[in-house]
Amino acid sequence: MKLFTCAQISEIDRLTMKLEPISSIDLMERASVKVADWIIQNIGIDRPLWFFAGPGNNGGDALALARLLALCNFDCTVFIAGLGRELKGDPAINLQRLEEQGKVLLKKIDSEETIPEIPSEVIVIDGLFGSGLNKPLDGLAEKIVRQINLSGAKVISIDIPSGLFGEDNSNNNLSAVIRASHTLTFQFPKISFLFPENHQFTGSLEVLPIGLTPEAITQTESNYFYLTKEYISGKIKKRDKFSHKGTFGHALLIAGSYGKMGAAVLSAKACLRSGVGLLTSHVPRLGYEIIQNSVPEAMTSIDSSETVFSEHPDLSVFSAIGIGPGLDKKAATQLAFRKLLLEQPKRMVIDADALNILAENQDWLDILPENVILTPHPKEFERLAGSSTNSYERLQIQLQFSAKYKVIVVCKGAHTCIAFPNGNVYFNSTGNPGMATGGSGDVLTGIILGLLAQSYSPEDAALIGVHLHGLAGDLAAAKFSQQAMIAGDIVEQLGAAFFQLE
Repeated sequence: MKLFTCAQISEIDRLTMKLEPISSIDLMERASVKVADWIIQNIGIDRPLWFFAGPGNNGGDALALARLLALCNFDCTVFIAGLGRELKGDPAINLQRLEEQGKVLLKKIDSEETIPEIPSEVIVIDGLFGSGLNKPLDGLAEKIVRQINLSGAKVISIDIPSGLFGEDNSNNNLSAVIRASHTLTFQFPKISFLFPENHQFTGSLEVLPIGLTPEAITQTESNYFYLTKEYISGKIKKRDKFSHKGTFGHALLIAGSYGKMGAAVLSAKACLRSGVGLLTSHVPRLGYEIIQNSVPEAMTSIDSSETVFSEHPDLSVFSAIGIGPGLDKKAATQLAFRKLLLEQPKRMVIDADALNILAENQDWLDILPENVILTPHPKEFERLAGSSTNSYERLQIQLQFSAKYKVIVVCKGAHTCIAFPNGNVYFNSTGNPGMATGGSGDVLTGIILGLLAQSYSPEDAALIGVHLHGLAGDLAAAKFSQQAMIAGDIVEQLGAAFFQLE
């Protein structure tokens, strides 16, 4: 799914009206019907609905929604916050329709004294401001938002929580943003919804299709994308009847050190479950029996060091290389890692301690092979590329880093973000908080390594690997609960995840 800036979404609306064709008031009605359907299905009719309508199109949506729900016998009260502006255009038309219907109590908020005390038992429908907002709320608008937030009432925001910007909130006044329980957004998630610090404002997110014309969506260029099951399913290769293990590549996993062999085991198991034909795990001597006993399907390459990685084997027989899980940062390991980079492997994924070694040796970034995949969690990325004050700023740093070093950067977390050197960004749609457990990242490294070895392009290996990892995590959470699941459960659910994608 393409993602767009709010300015682009406005342009898609305009193109839809031109190409379909459809009037703006009818498009507003279509969107309001979708919201009404969701509320009818999810909210009991016994709870009063208090609508807060601003002077723009978001207020027009709220007015149309109140009329539709009043027809279904919901108890609706509308507070119109003109904020010094008269309603014009489509919002004015919807106000007139609401007045003519005569089923809704209408009140105006024109001063601080007219802001109502909001009982906690009502449901607030937030239609104050939409995605066109470009400056922080202040004055009366800010006071209304604060009153809503202090009420304890459940809040449903139409399209976007009032006060939140659609992309960059670096200079926003976040104390003047609605904290919604639910956000019912139109056609596409806003980019800011995918950043963790904004979850406190959006609550649970529902994307409602409103029939924007596919041609308009196609015509509008974007570098932002949201990974869907359908898109990833189309990238999974079908296996030929006469395939053999050599067909699916030979992966080399360099992982493990004294006290950290579990990371090597998890990553190796995940690599095998991702469909690789052959796997060799390169481990320090102390890890030989551990790997042989824990992962009998893997071959073992034994380092000359008893406790750490200090040398790499001949690379010519391997289709792809993964390095980092449980590696440690000893001097011998750093030297061996640099020698590996100088070999310029064409297919490679770097994680964990290997990333930390890079962070401590910034000049080595210039010798990274093109299209190598880096899989940092937020702290690892900060050490590698620099700190940021929020996720939007971090995304810009991620894009700059990816372009400068021509590498693929997978920043792990909720809606894992994958940046490519060409400026494209993909946000993942799978995964859950239960995956915030030790070893989960090692599993992702193994999955991506296995896909690289099977001759998936680095781009596809990153996209499929991230989505598959999250999907297996969702299946594990469904089976074991988010609280009880462990990284090994993600590995065990990879087969079921492949079934879903097929």
